[in-house]
Formats: sequence, structure tokens, C-alpha cells
Amino acid sequence: MRRIMDNKNIAISIEDVTCYYGEHAAVRNASLSIPRNTIYTFIGPSGCGKTTLLRSMNRLNDLIDSFRLTGSVKMDGENIYENHSPEKVRILRKKTGMIFQQPNPLPTSILKNMYLPLKEHYSAGNDYFYEKAVEKLKTAALYDEVKDRLNKAALSLSGGQQQRLCVARALMLEPEILLLDEPCSALDPIATYKIEDMLTELKSERTIIIVTHNMEQARRISDYTAFFFQGEIVETGKTSKLFANPHTELLSDYITGKF
Repeated sequence: MRRIMDNKNIAISIEDVTCYYGEHAAVRNASLSIPRNTIYTFIGPSGCGKTTLLRSMNRLNDLIDSFRLTGSVKMDGENIYENHSPEKVRILRKKTGMIFQQPNPLPTSILKNMYLPLKEHYSAGNDYFYEKAVEKLKTAALYDEVKDRLNKAALSLSGGQQQRLCVARALMLEPEILLLDEPCSALDPIATYKIEDMLTELKSERTIIIVTHNMEQARRISDYTAFFFQGEIVETGKTSKLFANPHTELLSDYITGKF
């Protein structure tokens, strides 16, 4: 097992993690340190464990009866799997926002989508909710596009706008970490650029982990990359070095499309 250093500059420390669905190990012996205020991409072929490990960082896999995890996932030096109380899990999920492959706005207005996370956690009035919603819509570079229709249905937005709305909604709780599972896979190049530009701005205040099959996206926006293959992390490092000089033939073949 690789030695992982826990310190103030590390947002997440993954130590010797194996993730099981029943008897099947989807991730095996994964160890990884994710620095704060960086964009970290997970790359690799479908079914290699990227999303399973990503979802383990806010315990979404707990919703699957057959799931279990060995090893540790530490945030601020605390193993998030040591305490199973609902309150601890609620706090964890407040700290780690999750964005899925397909945009998932609620079938209600743009504003009500934005208000929901706050209503789950706070009892402040609508004035505070509105100010916070406007702030986060601006952060997600969406406000100027929707400011005249905040009470219109969120589902009337384009796919790219819906995904930015989902990011803005996740930001309402001020998460320290954003987890994104192929957030641009269903978007056109223009919408993809807007998402990438927003994420690059956000990393000054947050740590961002992205699962992607888009190698150019990983090159463009990520500081670090982990390459997965058949449930194992094969290579990790700074993205610029990893893509310029892969240490394994597996990674070289993957990033050049020879797989």
C-alpha cells in the first residue's frame, strides 16, 4: 500500500480502499491524496471503478444494499466511514456536493430549485434565500441568462443551462468539495466550455473531482489525474506530466485512443 500523507493541504485522503458490490470488488486497494483547491480528474474505460470511488466520497453508495467498503476515506483527518449516524452522513453530504451525468433539476421553478437545499438545512426567510440564489446563479454564470424567468420551470432550460443550475443549486450549501460524474457528457461544446470555465473559477475556493471520458477536457482543466483500469488505480500525478510522459503502456494506449 502506498503511504498517504495527511496534512492541511490534502482535502481527501483515500487509503487502501476496496469497494464491494456483494462479492464483486469494483475498486481494489485504492490509495490517493487529493490536494485542496485543485481539479482532479478520474479517467479510464467504462466499468473500471471511477464512479464507484467518486460516490464513496459522500457515501452515496450506502444506498445500495450490497455495497461495503474497506480501508478509509478521510476528510480533515477523519475517516468518513467510522461513524454511521444519519446526522454525520447529512453533514458529510452538505460538505460534498454531487453533480450527476444527466442534469436533474426538479420539476418546479428555477428559484424553487435553488431554495430547496437551504430549506432542508435552515429556517431563514425568503429574502436571504433569494439573495443566496442570485449569488450562486451568478457564480454558475447562469443568472444573466435566466434573471427574467426565475419563476419559470427549470425543465424549460437547455441541457447546458440545467447542468449549470444543478451546480448552482449544489453551491447553495457552500460545499468544500464538488464531485462531478461526467458532467458534460450530454452537452454540446459551447455548453461544455461554460461548465469548464466555471469549474476553473470555482477551484480557488473548493476542491473539485471529476469523472470524465473526455481526454481533452482532462488536459484542459485538471491539475491532477488518476487513471483507472479494471478496478485499480494504475497511475496518478500532475495531469501535464501524466499525459506528456505516461509511465505505463496502458495509459499511453488509453490517452492516444489505441485501447
